[in-house]
Amino acid sequence: MQIQHPTRFYIDGAWVDPLPGAGRIEVIDPASEEAAAEISGGTAADADRAVAAARAAFPAFAATPVAERIALLKRIHEVYLARAEDIAQAVTTEMGAPLSFSREAQVWAGDVHLASTIEMAETFHWEEMRGSTMLIREGIGVVGMITPWNWPLNQIVCKVAPAIAAGCTMVLKPSEIAPLSGLIFAEVMAAAGVPKGVFNLVNGTGPEVGARLAEHPGVDMISFTGSTRAGILVAQAAAPTVKRVAQELGGKSPNIILPSADLEKAVTGGVEACMANSGQSCDAPTRMLVPRADHDRALEIAKAAAETQVTGDPRDPDTVLGPLVSQMQFDKVRRLIQAGIDEGATLVCGGTGRPKGLNRGYYAQPTVFGDVRPGMTVEREEIFGPVLSIIAYDSVDQAVTIANDTPYGLAAYVQGAPEEARAVGRRLQAGQVQINMPDWDTFAPFGGYKQSGNGR
Repeated sequence: MQIQHPTRFYIDGAWVDPLPGAGRIEVIDPASEEAAAEISGGTAADADRAVAAARAAFPAFAATPVAERIALLKRIHEVYLARAEDIAQAVTTEMGAPLSFSREAQVWAGDVHLASTIEMAETFHWEEMRGSTMLIREGIGVVGMITPWNWPLNQIVCKVAPAIAAGCTMVLKPSEIAPLSGLIFAEVMAAAGVPKGVFNLVNGTGPEVGARLAEHPGVDMISFTGSTRAGILVAQAAAPTVKRVAQELGGKSPNIILPSADLEKAVTGGVEACMANSGQSCDAPTRMLVPRADHDRALEIAKAAAETQVTGDPRDPDTVLGPLVSQMQFDKVRRLIQAGIDEGATLVCGGTGRPKGLNRGYYAQPTVFGDVRPGMTVEREEIFGPVLSIIAYDSVDQAVTIANDTPYGLAAYVQGAPEEARAVGRRLQAGQVQINMPDWDTFAPFGGYKQSGNGR
């Protein structure tokens, strides 16, 4: 993994030193609990400098023909693929994803979103006549982008690539917990020849850099992915300037297994989907609803499936689950597992301790709870760890009621006979409903209802 300028920012087409007042932030390797790198934490003044560069670059870039912007995206994609191994190594170092998962899922997500954006841009109706009116779709202006640590390349590319296609300029603030892959992405943008000022990167914390981007009068739109708590703060900061706000926030996604489903296949697939990325996905199916008659058998299947989730060194090829991202996340997951135990849920496997043989690193055991009742902490709160709650239901109507009884509405899952599953899916208040665990569709809108945010 090579990072050319770990303590600099990328502003106006150049790597620049932070302005006075910036501190340093250690990047902790969650597998060892030791510092792996150090970055600069920017200030509001650094954010201002980046916004000014993006503001100045916008008129010329917005006037660039769509074909030229697509050609630029193709160059970015080419350079991205050339740096794929460096990016994978960075993701494993900064957030603990197993190296195979970093290559095959984390880096791949950026790859496929770039490819999908290019395909979309080539067929999109940028201008069209509707009756006697010409409809023109144009870039909104300067976009502030705040991305999380759990799927760093997915979220960066999902924001940056469409902005390039639309003719927007931008300032990116990656998560300060996992900023290394973002720095390499900035190197990709520079090497691809992105015009100066179009793409800018400033590292730092949410309260410092993120808040300034959200409130900045020179930012036309803020695109935020992260927790609901932080998303509320972003919206509040953005409100006085009436800028557009797109938020992709938390989730507590239900997975309804219908009586018509293949129980073993559905439960096993549900466990694997819940625990992928060590459970650190906003759309993970963390609440499994099963017919009451199948509850005990579902616990047996879930236990067997969870025990195949080998947890360990992310650089070991046999590892399926790496560590959680940070001490804070580690403490939160353990606290919520303990809450499940204290509130009377049946601990089927896992628990609050580290997995056997691991005495350092932020490793959590794959944990399954049974006999979970609606209203329990593990049923209500987003845990963001490898923890599954299994809830029994007496009727499909009751399952739908339980599934919708949440402040969130990002994703939902239904397993069973396709027509029946689709009918149930139409009743669920979730931005995306997956029927029988389909392949990922990068052209499908993604976003939520309620406290899971707005925008797609």
